[in-house]
Amino acid sequence: MPESVAVTGGNGRVGQHVLEHLTAQGYRTVNLSRGKQEEDHSDAYVRTDMLDAGEVYGALAKSDADAVVHLGMIPTPDHTPGYRTYESNVMSSYHVLEAAGKLGVDTVALASSFSAIGGGFEPDPIAVDYLPIDEDHRLTPSNPYAMGKQALEIAADGFARRSTDAPDTITSLRLPWVVDDDLARETFVAPDRTLAGSRASTNFHTQRNTLYAYVHTTDAVRLVERTVAASFDGHERIWISAPDTSAETPSAELAAELYPDADYQGPTADDENPYAPLIDTTKAERLLDWEPTWSWRQLV
Repeated sequence: MPESVAVTGGNGRVGQHVLEHLTAQGYRTVNLSRGKQEEDHSDAYVRTDMLDAGEVYGALAKSDADAVVHLGMIPTPDHTPGYRTYESNVMSSYHVLEAAGKLGVDTVALASSFSAIGGGFEPDPIAVDYLPIDEDHRLTPSNPYAMGKQALEIAADGFARRSTDAPDTITSLRLPWVVDDDLARETFVAPDRTLAGSRASTNFHTQRNTLYAYVHTTDAVRLVERTVAASFDGHERIWISAPDTSAETPSAELAAELYPDADYQGPTADDENPYAPLIDTTKAERLLDWEPTWSWRQLV
């Protein structure tokens, strides 16, 4: 069981929550980030440029970690050239996997994204073959952020094939939009969450292309902790979602109106949870004993 965890990008919004949770659970934590330290949860801090292979190796060696959670990538493609966004996702992940393998770090969790399927930064509607989607659904990204997420997963496949110099357990976490309490109140409490309200909003395309998916930090960090403690062999991709969509319209209606060509196998309006997510998280439950519990509906 790992005792020490290096978290790259621990200065970021999600990274700070991960560090706070893991530290509270008794892990020794090390934040590997660029620039000055911007959190007070970690036990140690090592300034690291994740695109410099030598710095990544040296920082991981210095951290003496048993596991790595790699979050230190450009979070959105809005403010960087496409090649920089792609490079951040792919090369930083390669450096982490390579250094971890050389240093004998057995467990690595990578921040993939819902965008591996195309997602919110895709200019056109994403391809949806069936709902809810699961890990077998095809990936059809075309934007640099999404392509980078798919590519880092392919790199993880390659490392998992190695007989030496590779982590034993690699998890690619396909994170949707992650909200904390403040962001959840700002986003969910006042706006019209119905399909009609969504259509009238400026971010309708993004909501549609991300299947109205989200997850709260409390659920996200619990899942990260489960990946740190995981002991399966090889590389696994994991879809993540809250226990419902972000819409105040039943999932069956969302599917019929917005994804008419998809084979819908989700709940009906008469089921116990008619707002069930359009993402299947049963693999996370089966492999990591994780289920989401936090819903935005408890705020209203």
